[in-house]
Amino acid sequence: MAKPERPRQPRRTTGKWWALLLAVAVQLSFLAVLVFSVQWQSRTPEPVTAELYAPPVKAPIAQPVPVPVPPPPPPPDPEPKPAPPPPKPAPVVEKPDPRAAEIALKAKQEEERRKKAEAERRADAEKKAREAKEAEEKRKAEEKRAAEAKERQQRETAALRAQAEREARELRAQAEREAQVRAQQSADAAARSKAEADWIRRIQAKVKGNVIVPADLPGNPEAIFEVVQLPTGEIIDTKLVKSSGSRAYDDAVQRAILKSSPLPRPERSELFQRALTLKFRPQD
Repeated sequence: MAKPERPRQPRRTTGKWWALLLAVAVQLSFLAVLVFSVQWQSRTPEPVTAELYAPPVKAPIAQPVPVPVPPPPPPPDPEPKPAPPPPKPAPVVEKPDPRAAEIALKAKQEEERRKKAEAERRADAEKKAREAKEAEEKRKAEEKRAAEAKERQQRETAALRAQAEREARELRAQAEREAQVRAQQSADAAARSKAEADWIRRIQAKVKGNVIVPADLPGNPEAIFEVVQLPTGEIIDTKLVKSSGSRAYDDAVQRAILKSSPLPRPERSELFQRALTLKFRPQD
């Protein structure tokens, strides 16, 4: 007896549903990315047209309905397999906008020009400030040098004036001293001469008192003698320097000189002279 043929079970369509769901998820992700990119951009992007489509679902083939036969119990699954993870959505590549790159480049160039102009302006301001500071310092230095030179010139002028006045005072004082000295010397000389003359007159008077004039002496002849004496007035020697022309009168005078020893001394010791020149005339 032949075994009855097992009826064929219809083929499962679970994989087709998974593909459909995956395609729908991909399309929804793509739409979300597009919406987000449109909201993110500051300018209105060009419209992008996208068509959504799904793979056509094949209609199931009609199968003859078999006679239901109770299936044998399935063998026990030792370990259930996990469901495969859904595939990652493909990244959406945004089409670059050439105008945005140009605008960004122009903005960058403008920023660089602005920074360069600002740096040049700042450098120029610093240079002008430095030059102004240097000019001010130079002006102050010149004013200081001029003031110092003026002050130095004033000091030198004052010093020269003071030196000239001091020299003039010294010259006047020296002239006064010299005049006083000359006057004193003149006075001293006059006093000395007077004292010497007085001393000589006293010596001559003493000697004349001892001269015996010859009776036949004609005229008033002059006899000059050099007398050497001690500070005490003692006569050491006598010498005829000029004769009167009368031997008798010359001898009479010499005897009178020796007889007058010691001679009168001067009033001041500094007037003393060891050798004296004495002049004698009979009628003086």
